[in-house]
Amino acid sequence: MSSSRRQFLQASTAGSAVFLLPPALWGRALQEKQAGDLLVRSETPLNAEPPLAELVKDFLTPVEKFFIRNHGNIPEVDPKTYKLRIEGLVNKPLELTLSEVQEKFRSRKVTATLTCAGNRRKEMSEVKPIGGVQWDAGAISTAEWTGAVLSDLLAAAEIKPEAKHLWFDGLDDVAKKGGGTENFGGSIPIHKVYGDDKPIANVNGADPVLVAYEMAGKPLPKEHGFPLRTVVPGYIGARSVKWLSKIVVSDRPSPNHYVADAYKIVEVDEPAAYAAKEPIYEVVTNAAICLPAAGSKLSAGKTTISGYAFAAGKAGNRIKQVEVSLDGGKTWQAAKLSKTKQGAYTWDLWSAEVDLPKGDILITCRATDLAGFTMPGDKPWNAKGYLFNAWHQVPVTCG
Repeated sequence: MSSSRRQFLQASTAGSAVFLLPPALWGRALQEKQAGDLLVRSETPLNAEPPLAELVKDFLTPVEKFFIRNHGNIPEVDPKTYKLRIEGLVNKPLELTLSEVQEKFRSRKVTATLTCAGNRRKEMSEVKPIGGVQWDAGAISTAEWTGAVLSDLLAAAEIKPEAKHLWFDGLDDVAKKGGGTENFGGSIPIHKVYGDDKPIANVNGADPVLVAYEMAGKPLPKEHGFPLRTVVPGYIGARSVKWLSKIVVSDRPSPNHYVADAYKIVEVDEPAAYAAKEPIYEVVTNAAICLPAAGSKLSAGKTTISGYAFAAGKAGNRIKQVEVSLDGGKTWQAAKLSKTKQGAYTWDLWSAEVDLPKGDILITCRATDLAGFTMPGDKPWNAKGYLFNAWHQVPVTCG
């Protein structure tokens, strides 16, 4: 447990309050540069998230407010010459044009929430500095995606029985530490596509993995992967690879750096530590307060707080409840979940009316999912700041 959180919890138990940041620093944890509807966290490569107040205005995130995550450049792709290859452990390697993907395979719409594994990294960085994009809680968004069902493409390629993993390669160029560049890549176990029964993939209304070509009913914007990207519901955003160029069917995870050497939970940033760990796949249950903003000056009395909650990425899992606290977690009040139900692997928006006392208050929220997991009061630090899902806390002053 971090010393700041430990102090807060101890002080709360004693009936007083010690905050994660002193009041003089509230609102100064991130250097914020706004570009359009997004707050830019890095310019090269471009990484940006929406202000939290904007994030929860709509269940489906407007494209212009959808967070942007890049490791390298945003490539310019000519759709007339573009081709997607499917190779590896297949009987019929394929090379498909964009129009062939769109016209030869059944089209499916899937509403899915995508989130970066580093969402809320800045909070873990307050315990001990962490490199990487210093995300607030806005590296998460929800959209309706349209595309070809991945299992249909694999069926056309006739995958072999020994297939266990799918590699996704992008067209972006990412700088390597030792010099040169490589393409960003992702990898998923094949059971994510087929479940435990390969011959009957994606039946009975299950949300499939898509090779998507539309977002919110229009062609993918270039910053979100034009002309094709994968959309893997329930997995961290790094597995939904943009500017998709190749799918390799394999018996092992991808050797790409972003599978073999990154997106893993480690305590020390050393090669041996990464080699010993499995890649991150599923997202974890998480929630955040989006209104009011940290450091707000409010009037004491009745006020509405709101935010989002997202269940761990298991089939059929959803948020069961969200709770809020004004006294450091000693007592909790249930929030109201939105009535919108768009299927599995999407967030819930929530709100709660609370009676704020005068003084410095730390508003806290936590979520519980149908699988029985409740967000913890604290989260062990890791060297990359991944999957941070401790209680979300927002300091405010009430007068």
